[in-house]
Amino acid sequence: METGLIRNELVRQVTRWQIATVIRVKQEVYNVKSFTLALPYWCAHQPGQHYDVRLTAPDGYQAQRSYSIASSPEQVGEIELTVERLNEGEVSTYMHDVLIVGDQVELRGPIGGYFVWSASMGGPLLLVAGGSGIVPLMAMIRHRQAVSSQVPVRLLYSSRNYEEIIYREELDRLQGQSAGLDVIHTLTRSQPPGWEGYGRRIDMAMLRQVIAPWGGRLNAYVCGPTSMVEGVANNLVELGIPAGQIRTERFGPTGG
Repeated sequence: METGLIRNELVRQVTRWQIATVIRVKQEVYNVKSFTLALPYWCAHQPGQHYDVRLTAPDGYQAQRSYSIASSPEQVGEIELTVERLNEGEVSTYMHDVLIVGDQVELRGPIGGYFVWSASMGGPLLLVAGGSGIVPLMAMIRHRQAVSSQVPVRLLYSSRNYEEIIYREELDRLQGQSAGLDVIHTLTRSQPPGWEGYGRRIDMAMLRQVIAPWGGRLNAYVCGPTSMVEGVANNLVELGIPAGQIRTERFGPTGG
C-alpha cells in the first residue's frame, strides 16, 4: 500500500503544472540559450527526460512545447532547459526575447522513460548528437561527472560550424577532467584554420572509426534531426550493433 501511495504521488507530481522561476539565463551560441529554473515541487529526473513548457496569453490562448533537460539530476531544486530559437516558434521566441531572471513560467515534468540513461546502467556509451540534439546527451555527461562514474563515453557531435557548437567550452573542460570521456566533433559546413576534427556529415566510415575501440559492445543514444538520427541508427545496425542497443530521439520540424 505504501509503495502504491508513493507511486501515485510521483505520478501526480510529474503531471501537475507548477510555476518555476528563472534564476539564470546563459547565451550558449547565437540562437541557443540555457534557462535555469527553480521549481517549488522539484524531483530528480532521469538524464534524457524532458519538461513541458506552457505559455498562457491574457485572452486564454495557450502554447505548449517540450524541451529536454540539460542539467544532471544532482542539481537539486532546479533544472536547466537549453532552447534553440526558432523564428516561427511561439514558445522558443518568447523564451529568448522576453524571459529574464526573476520571470516565471509554467512547467510540467519530468516526462519520458525510453531515452534515458544513468551511470548504474553502465556502458560503454556512444552518444551521437546533431545540433541541439546535444541537450539530453549533455544531461547524461553531466550526470556521469557528478557521480564520478568511470563508464567509458564517446560523444560524436555534429555542428554546422565551430561557432555553433553548444556547450563547447564545458565539453572541452569535462574531457580534460574526466578519464574515459572522449568528445569528437564534426563540422559540416565550415571549419576554422587548423581544424583537426571531422569536416563532413556523419557517415558509416566515421562511425566505424569512432566505435572501433569497442566493437559491438556498447549502448548508443542518438539525438538530432530526423534524417541524421535515422541514418546513424541504420549505419550502426549495419556495423553490427544490435537494434536493441540503440535508442533514438528525433527533433523533427515543430512550432518551437
